[in-house]
Amino acid sequence: MSAPTVAKTTVVIATRNRAAELARTLTELRALRPAPAIVVLDNASVDGTAGAAEAFPDVRVVRLPRNLGAAARNLGVALARTPYVAFSDDDSWWAEDALREAERVLDAHPRLGLIAGRTLVGADHRDDPVNELMASSPLGHPPGLPGPLVLGFLACAAIVRREAYLQAAGFSPLLHFGAEERLLSLDMAACGWDLCYVARVRAHHHPSARRPPHAWRRRAEQRNNALIAWMRRPLRRSAAESAGLLRRAVRDPGMLLAFAGVVRRLPRALAQRRTLPPEVERRARTLELAHGRK
Repeated sequence: MSAPTVAKTTVVIATRNRAAELARTLTELRALRPAPAIVVLDNASVDGTAGAAEAFPDVRVVRLPRNLGAAARNLGVALARTPYVAFSDDDSWWAEDALREAERVLDAHPRLGLIAGRTLVGADHRDDPVNELMASSPLGHPPGLPGPLVLGFLACAAIVRREAYLQAAGFSPLLHFGAEERLLSLDMAACGWDLCYVARVRAHHHPSARRPPHAWRRRAEQRNNALIAWMRRPLRRSAAESAGLLRRAVRDPGMLLAFAGVVRRLPRALAQRRTLPPEVERRARTLELAHGRK
């Protein structure tokens, strides 16, 4: 069978202050065949990142007046005119055959809302540890699906069915960055879509040296995990998540910032509260227990 001549996938990239990394990513993506449409959302960069993207004439660049975080990707999905959308970060890109393979899988499985691909890190293409976690998902591999069920993914190695993404309302502006994939996974599953790890769909990630400090990322993830619980989980589980964060703050003063962030955002989180269907809640609890969370 001959290869398709028109891509069914748009690549969406949210970026900020990474001009050099973004230029490499765009060079790699533009070499894919068939060539996907590419949309870059610049989160108010101040280092010429938007200009670097605009140097590629076939890349659509949207300059945002402020940093929207992960939710900037929602604008890229809204602009896409293809049935599928692949996310890249400004320091990641897709393998030569990845998008074609993802399109075949999504075409064959109409209730599949998201493919979590295999992330290969660095020049030596080593497996990101999350690959093994998804491959051995305790949610199992139901017959008729292309891989194990998951309720999480790395955004730089995810391809979504645009319809499913829009139905789930995309990435939450409230979370900004950190664990944003987890909430989207829950919401897509709550809408009745399957999410699977498909190892043969591969993404390359060359982590930028310009990254937030580990402590900052850890605080953001802890804060957002607590907020996600209040937005989607049973009240007992929500209270336990926040209580655990407060206990960690007693031992680690840096976690006080995370707890304070929960308190500030809690009214908005509760305004968006929508508990999960029983089956999706069961899956979420299965994952927590499998990972040692009581």
